[in-house]
Parts: sequence; structure tokens; C-alpha cells
Amino acid sequence: MRLVINEPVEQMDRPYARRWWALLVLCLSLLIIVMANTALTVAAPDMTRDLGLSSADLQWVIDGYTVPYAALMLLLGAIGDKYSRRGALLLGLFVFGGGAVAGSLVDSSTGVIAARAVMGVGAAMIMPATLSLLAATFPKAERSRAIVLWTATAGLAIAAGPLVAGALLRDHGWASTFLINVPIAALAMIGALVLVPPSKAGHHSRIDYVGGLLSVIWVGALVYMIIEGPHFGWGVKAVTAAVVAGVTLVAFVVWELRHPRPVLDVRRFANRRFAGSNLAVALFFLAVFGAFYYLTQHLQFVLGYDALETGVRMLPLAGAVFAGSALTGYLTPRVGMKVTVTAGMVGGTAALALLTRVDSASSYGDFVLPLVVLGLAIGLALSPCTDAIMGAFPESELGVGGAVNDTSLELGGSLGIAVLGSVLAGSYSSHLADAAGGTKLPGGALSTAQDSVGAGYAVAQQIGAQAHKLAEQAAASTDPQQAAQLKAQAGQLAGGARQMADAVGSSFADAVAHTSVVGAVVLGVGTVLVAVLLPRKGRAADASDEAPEPEAEAAEAAAAGSDRVASSAS
Repeated sequence: MRLVINEPVEQMDRPYARRWWALLVLCLSLLIIVMANTALTVAAPDMTRDLGLSSADLQWVIDGYTVPYAALMLLLGAIGDKYSRRGALLLGLFVFGGGAVAGSLVDSSTGVIAARAVMGVGAAMIMPATLSLLAATFPKAERSRAIVLWTATAGLAIAAGPLVAGALLRDHGWASTFLINVPIAALAMIGALVLVPPSKAGHHSRIDYVGGLLSVIWVGALVYMIIEGPHFGWGVKAVTAAVVAGVTLVAFVVWELRHPRPVLDVRRFANRRFAGSNLAVALFFLAVFGAFYYLTQHLQFVLGYDALETGVRMLPLAGAVFAGSALTGYLTPRVGMKVTVTAGMVGGTAALALLTRVDSASSYGDFVLPLVVLGLAIGLALSPCTDAIMGAFPESELGVGGAVNDTSLELGGSLGIAVLGSVLAGSYSSHLADAAGGTKLPGGALSTAQDSVGAGYAVAQQIGAQAHKLAEQAAASTDPQQAAQLKAQAGQLAGGARQMADAVGSSFADAVAHTSVVGAVVLGVGTVLVAVLLPRKGRAADASDEAPEPEAEAAEAAAAGSDRVASSAS
């Protein structure tokens, strides 16, 4: 047996024997690109301190990965379909690993943002390739089970990122959270060559590069607007991005409707199952990423857990995702995806509703039930949606199908962090102004503390340090009157530091509760929309709900053959 497998999966006369080992490689590749974002939320405080990052710098360190990741997936998925899905995976892992090495070596905010952007380009190749290779390698009878494990891996990565980053930060600097990706990417590359068979579309016409370019522009501009507007204000940059996104989206739809072989047939969104599944994925990750964004901050800053302890306390989410995934594998064939997806979204809404009870007296125990319910909900809802989205595409467009699923995921996650993060920041700032109104703070201290919960505690520590310094001066003074004055000032500042810390903690807890209300309302309304869109199990499918017919694929093959004949003739 050859070490490197070279037989294309499309040429095998029976299901690939080592397909479950191949799935392990695909899940490992998925794991690192999801962890690249969740791990950074834990490493951010150390990175901010070492590089002197402003809040704007830190935001773009996080989102510099997201913009190219979301914008490029559709075009790169189509290129992978045409030329090589495994090749796209290998190249993506190489680019991702190279960006991780660069990120560990740079010493400036610009360098880190650029490295994260390179990693985002690699992730845009990897993500759709994992789903398209999965769908190509597994027979349709087993595809749903494989997608359940793929989805469970994504849920595991959300919780595992902080755990791995926390363990590394105990003994190493933030650069280690970049470097850990390198050996995993190398292992995945070796595994892909040995275990994942090559795959590409059996018949694929020339790529619609105009449509692909338009998709890059409108998705990239939309994600940029989502990031820029809520966090930095609706100035010229955000408004320009909104206009560009709107104009290019219209141009993209018009072009794709008129093109004989579009990069994405937008008519698919008339299919209720397809449209409802994409909406469910986007809304669910809006809630999940938004909640994850403020829960990790609450555990670290308010409850005082370090990075590793925070990661350990997110593990109930990961365990519940696996339980939910196993449950959906049993339930969906029996009751239909409408029931399991709706139940999952109801569970996600309930998890956010439970977080509305958070207050200044809340302990970690108050977060366990919401984390478990949210994990179960992820497992229940996402696997059937991914399966439905992939099932809407013919074998020649599996990379595009994976890209559509993953773009919905990324857009939802970006919206969640931007919208719920903006609500959180505004609510925290307002509550802190009220809570700290009676305290005697040095000039500008309150304004600084309102920037973030981390800044708030930093201000409290600075005031406490000033109090300690004055107390030492009082102890060293030989003038009784001066010593008494210094001691009184120290006591006043120490009291102000305690009041400030209490105000920051209670204000952030109130902001978490308020933001959870908003998230629960958004997801609840979305649940109703998805329940209306998704067709019932066993309902006679109308024309808009049918999967692509074999005749359509045959026609596409004939068109592709005509293109090849014309090309060779020329």
C-alpha cells in the first residue's frame, strides 16, 4: 500500500475504506481554525499589555482574521471544486501555519494584524475544503453521521480554545497561542496526504470569476461594516463599507441570475429548507459567539479566574455539544430536521434567558446550566442544518456548498460579537456611570474605566496602588500632622478603589444580563422565522424544495463538455 493516497475518491468503485480516519484529519483541520479565534479571547490581555494595544488595535487583531476568512470562502471553495479539494486543504494548512509562525515573531500591532489576516486566508481555504471532502468521501447513507461529528468538533473547538490557551499562558507568552497551531497544521497535512483521497468535480466548467470577485467584495465590505460601525462609530469608513456592500450585493445577485454557470446559484435561496438552514446557522452563531464573548470576560475579570481556569470552566459547553450531536443523530431521522432545529434554537434562546439572571452576587455555579443548555442546543440544531445545506448542492459544487454554510456561520459570529458586544459596552458604560457616580475618583478615571471591564479593574488597581504609596509615605513621615493627612488620603483612596472595583463588577454583571435579554429576543424571533421556513417531515415537496435533479447535473456536464470542446478547438 502506498504511503500517499493518490486514487481520486470519484474513481473508487466502493466506499473509501479509511473514510473515518480521513474524517479525523478533516476534524483536526477544522479544530485549529475555530480555536484560532476562541483562544485569542483568553490571550488578549497578555497581548494588550506586551504590545501596548489600544482597544481599536485589539479589535482588529481579533477581526483581521475574520474579514478575509469570510470574504474569500465562496471563491476559494469554487476553485477547490474545479482543481483539487485536497490541494485546497493542504495549501490552506500551509498558509495558516505560515501566518501562525509570523504571528509569534512580530512585536507590533500591525504585524499581528497582518499575520492574523494571512491565517484568515488559510482558513478560507481549509473550512470549505473540510466539508466538501467529507461529502465527497462519505456515501450519502453515512454523510449525516459524519457531519454530526464535524459539527461536534466545531463546538468542541469553541470551548477548547480558551482551555489550550490558558494552559499555554501559565508558562509561556501569548506567542505560544500562535505557535501551537504549527505542529497541528503539519500533522493535519501529513494526515491529509496519507488518509484523505484527492477529490475534485468530475465535470466543472470555467469558474465565474466575476461573480466570485463580487462575492469577495460584498461579503468583505459587510463584515468590515459590522466590525467598524458598532465598535468605532458610524463614520465615513463604516458608511462607505455599507454602501459598497449593498451595491456589490445587488450586482452579485443580478450577475449570478444572468450567468449560465454562476459561482453560486442564488435561486437556491427560494428553497425553504436551504434558506431556513442558512438563517438558523447565522442566528445561532450570532448568539453563541456573542455569549462566548462576554462570558469569558465575566469569568476572567469579574469572577477572577485565570486563563486556564476559564478554559476548564467552559468544558461543560463542549461536553453538552457532543451529547446534543448524538441526540440529533438519533432524533432527526425519526422526527425530521424541523423539530430538531427548532428545539435547538428554543434551547439556545432558553440558555440566553437564563443568563439574564446574572448579577453581582452570581458565582460560577450560576453559569453551568446555561452553558450545558447552550451546548445541547448547538448539537441539536447545527448538524441537520449543515446536512441540508450540503445536500442542496450537486457533487460538482460541494466546495461551494461548504463555503455557503461557513459564510453563514462567520457572518452570524461577526454580527454576534459586533452587535451584542456593542450592546454590552454601552450597557456597562451606562451602569458604571450610575454606580460610580458617588465615588471621588481622580480626573478622567471614570471615563477610562468605562472603556471596558478590564480597564475598569485596572483603574481600581491604580487607585489602590496610589493609596498604598501614600500609606507608605505616611508611615515614613516624621511630621505627625503630615502623616495624619497622608494616612487620611490613603484611606480615602483605598475606599475609592474598593468602591470602584465593586462598581465595575456589578456594572458588568448587569450589562451581561441586559445583553442576554437582547440576544434572547433576537434568537427567539429568529426561531419563529426558521420554524416557519423549514418544511415539515414528509410534506410533499414543492418545486422550490426539491434537491437538484440528476437531469440538471447531466445538463451541466453536457455544458462543461461543450466548453471543453470549444476550448480545445480554439
